[in-house]
Amino acid sequence: MRVSLRHAVGAWLIGAALLGCSLGAKAEDEKPLDPQVVKDLITANRILSNEGVVDAFGHVSVRDPRNPNHYLQTRSVAPYLATEKDVLVFDLDGNPIDPTVKCGCYLERFIHSEIYKLRPDVNAVIHTHSATVVPFSDVPGAPLKPILHSAAFLPPDGAPVFDLHKDFGATNMLIHNAAMGNALARALGSNSVVLIRGHGDAVVAGTIKAAVWRAYYTEVDARMLIAAHTLGGPIVSLFPDEAAITDLEMQSPVSINRAWELWSRRLPKQP
Repeated sequence: MRVSLRHAVGAWLIGAALLGCSLGAKAEDEKPLDPQVVKDLITANRILSNEGVVDAFGHVSVRDPRNPNHYLQTRSVAPYLATEKDVLVFDLDGNPIDPTVKCGCYLERFIHSEIYKLRPDVNAVIHTHSATVVPFSDVPGAPLKPILHSAAFLPPDGAPVFDLHKDFGATNMLIHNAAMGNALARALGSNSVVLIRGHGDAVVAGTIKAAVWRAYYTEVDARMLIAAHTLGGPIVSLFPDEAAITDLEMQSPVSINRAWELWSRRLPKQP
């Protein structure tokens, strides 16, 4: 009986060590990570892919609820293929907490780390290359404004546009270091969305479910706005006062959870 107990304890310790490896080193006094946080991160990746907001590229992160100076993100994999085993914990310099991790991390993880540094109100960050959004980053005379109530989080005057070339000259157009990430975070300011010229966008929110909502409806609003431009004449976007009121309503748990449940149920079952 004693041998069986010893073996059981040993197996438990090995399992705990493996979990610690996959989610980064854990301080002695740190609480265990809620598995639901990891599950929601993976679900967010799959929803955004299934709904056509990301493809092989793009990434999602969530601030670690145990430590605001850490965040969770997967290894560099296509969002739809991400699993719990791919999740790692990073510090706000974009380094894995576990120094033994050789992860093949996203090159553009600095989008996430630098936004978390400057925006303590942000608990989730999403970077996409939404096909309908990118054109608005390239046409200065056509700002991405909210014309749909579900996109009331967009600035009434249009989402700000970050142009990497202005500050850094000719690059590979990827936000691959802290200086670039900081410049992007400053361009985002207090907004929910910033466009990246010729590249995509970064979307932020207080929860991962709200961030998925915003990434999805940024794409939808862009699609509708292009359609509105084809009708001719002036376009009436949401007024600032009604946008503020509407966004509060749309970001309520009732609305967010309703959409999240639908998108989750539309996901094909994993093989």
